Amino acid sequence: MTMSEVDHSGLDREKARSKLADIQQAILVLPEAEQAQLWEWFSELEWERWDKQIEADADEGALDFLIADALEAKEDGTLQEL
Repeated sequence: MTMSEVDHSGLDREKARSKLADIQQAILVLPEAEQAQLWEWFSELEWERWDKQIEADADEGALDFLIADALEAKEDGTLQEL
């Protein structure tokens, strides 16, 4: 990695921190109702990301152990109804 690459990436991080600070400050001066709208939007965004991650994990078989556990509990008679 050259010196210019290091400097460039450092500048990018500094610029991103500056943008984050600007966003945080802008949020602080929003009226309460608009902060609530922003929170709702951000919460929805997070749920969408969570749903995509769950779907990806399921497609990869990473959650198969949950099915196996549920089937075992059903067979043992220890499965609890929701």
